Amino acid sequence: MTAQAGDDRGRRLAARYAVLVTRWRWRIIAVVGAATALAITLLPSLGSSGGGLSGLVGTDNPAIEAQVEAVEQFGLPLLSRTAVVQHNPDGLGIYTRARVVLRALEVDRPTILQGTEGRRGILLALPLINNPVLFPDAPATGTTAVTYLFSAATANLGEQAALARGYAARIDRPDDDLVGVSGTIPLQDAQGALIAERLHLVELATLVAVALIIGLSFRSVAAPAVTLLTAAVSYLIADRLIGLFAELVGFAAPAQLRPIVVALTLGITTDYTIFFLSGLQHRLRLGAQNPGATRGAVTEYLPIVVVAGVTVGAGVATLVVAESGLFRAFGPGLTITVLVALVVSVTLAPALLAVLGRGVFWPTRFPDSIELVPAGRRRPEERRSRFAISLGLVRLVADRWIAAAVAGGLLVLLAVAALPLLNLRAAVSPMDSLPEGHPVRVAADAAAAGFAEGILSPTGVIVAEPGVTDRRGELQRLQQLLEQQPGVAYVLGPGDQPLPFEVGVFLAPGGAAARYLVVFDSDPLGAQAIDDLRALRAQMPQLLAAAGLGGADASYAGDTALGLTLVDTARSDLVRVAVAVTLVDLALLVLFLRALVAPLYLLATSVLAVGAALGATTWLFQDVLDHAGLIFYVPFAAAVLLVSLGSDYNIFSVGYIWEAARRRPLQQAMEVAVPRSSRPINIAGLTLALSFAFVAIIPVAPFRELAFAVAIGVLIDAFVVRPVMVPALISLVGRASGWPGRRLEGERATAKERI
Repeated sequence: MTAQAGDDRGRRLAARYAVLVTRWRWRIIAVVGAATALAITLLPSLGSSGGGLSGLVGTDNPAIEAQVEAVEQFGLPLLSRTAVVQHNPDGLGIYTRARVVLRALEVDRPTILQGTEGRRGILLALPLINNPVLFPDAPATGTTAVTYLFSAATANLGEQAALARGYAARIDRPDDDLVGVSGTIPLQDAQGALIAERLHLVELATLVAVALIIGLSFRSVAAPAVTLLTAAVSYLIADRLIGLFAELVGFAAPAQLRPIVVALTLGITTDYTIFFLSGLQHRLRLGAQNPGATRGAVTEYLPIVVVAGVTVGAGVATLVVAESGLFRAFGPGLTITVLVALVVSVTLAPALLAVLGRGVFWPTRFPDSIELVPAGRRRPEERRSRFAISLGLVRLVADRWIAAAVAGGLLVLLAVAALPLLNLRAAVSPMDSLPEGHPVRVAADAAAAGFAEGILSPTGVIVAEPGVTDRRGELQRLQQLLEQQPGVAYVLGPGDQPLPFEVGVFLAPGGAAARYLVVFDSDPLGAQAIDDLRALRAQMPQLLAAAGLGGADASYAGDTALGLTLVDTARSDLVRVAVAVTLVDLALLVLFLRALVAPLYLLATSVLAVGAALGATTWLFQDVLDHAGLIFYVPFAAAVLLVSLGSDYNIFSVGYIWEAARRRPLQQAMEVAVPRSSRPINIAGLTLALSFAFVAIIPVAPFRELAFAVAIGVLIDAFVVRPVMVPALISLVGRASGWPGRRLEGERATAKERI
């Protein structure tokens, strides 16, 4: 089959679908409404299947394995993710410090006497006070008490946070100087609560913004209603289908996924509805009548919308090739979101347009019959300033020297914007990801003031070798060497005893293992602590040898060790997923455009836009706002979304040029297609950017970073790359862009078709 025959067949299929969707408009509306009602009634929501970030790590993670083995060897855990903080900069009273220890002993005594089997609640409380014996280099002495709390392994994140708050509630004397509960589990619990609390504000703000943009752009009251109804139906169905998928497959849909689903659903459905609205408005301005005008709009845009939706869906689906559980969980959820948005957009939106007709643009008036425009006169939309500017740019870059200058200049600007990526540092979930003044962050700051930032989540270093507990001198030497490593504030080990009796804290009863608590001087889930642990891990063989323990093995447990594994896995995933998403998007562009040359430079422009967006994000949050690195999954998720959405706009803008080039020479095709496609792309890009920008309403660092990265990336794509850089590249490369296809052969155009 020739390319021409394939094109004609695709248009015939689109035309037949347009006839069906307009003829059965009422049935489609009824079916979609019934499907939405059934989904809401019968299927679980995304929120009911969610879990925390920790639930996505996997039991095969080296840090988790080290922690499990340590519990088996020592009998008691030593790494806690929840702690109660008491602090007084003028010093804790002597009786206050005594009560800190006595309260812990009340919890510890049953565990020591009866063991942990079958027990629930808090199993062990380990108090630390910044006294000069254990912490000689602490910034203050006797001002701070941190009590680590250990719960049963069966307690989930919310239960552990609640148990810690219950323990803190018992500290009710004014002179006990209670600050609050903190640690990585209260941090994750607080983040989940902030997401749930602000999600409705995100939805409301986004809906208002979308309504205003669509209403002002189309000068209509009903157009925003059609767009928002389509988006709402898409979100409700996608939310339930993701929840069902999570139940059937048994994966934990993270809380981080829900705001992204909201923004992506609104953005995708708004994009595609805008395309149909633009096509309908164009035909009504020419005097066409409904439902014929709707049929024409659907026929024109359906192939582009379907290919664009499949491209975005395939792009985000590539996340399933990642090793990280977080990315694998994001992949199916985002793919379901995109595909549901696509299906609803090509069914419900055209059906509503067929019902409303001209009413969707009320109070705008249109001519009652086909308006013939005399030669030399512009059509109404061509008299608009935006159309004229876009047309002027296309004619400007028709000169290949100017096109080369424009494309080269933008290439340099985007490359310069991407330079801050060279200094990108990856964090996991530092305490400053919470807003200032949050109780969990305030308690963490108080603990840091008395000890060091890493005190709430030390790293466990387990040294294993038969009979190692009898080698006290070597173990003490290793502790001294660990204390000298960069980034290490304190080390607690076999030479220290925070409890007045030995319960297997640092020396394993079987004699085959010893462990240390390494406290870093930076946030344990920030980029600096992760880098410091990476350096310590690399140096450990030399440290063991220098201490006389060259035959021992070392393993690492705790949140920093867990974060290091997540960051390193994300780096390897980045290469794997980048290759997958690039190949998928390239293949779909090649199939759609039936060309090899254009897809290569179109995909390159998308990558440049992504690099510029991530560079700007790195500069803003690391350099200007002084964040301890970007959250490790933000650049990853933003890059996949932006490359996929960039291919979406590629298909719409260049597909329109390719279609126009069937009847005109390439330059004339660009003069017709670029101005007409730029306006809906600008509207869609602005709407999509705002959809993600409002995710920043959630006052948690990863959402604000992701919101900025995607929003700025979409704006660069919609207002710089597609309307300016791509036309310049097409003019520069010329008809070779379509090689080896023949779509850009202007000689096929007849004189009649060129009028």
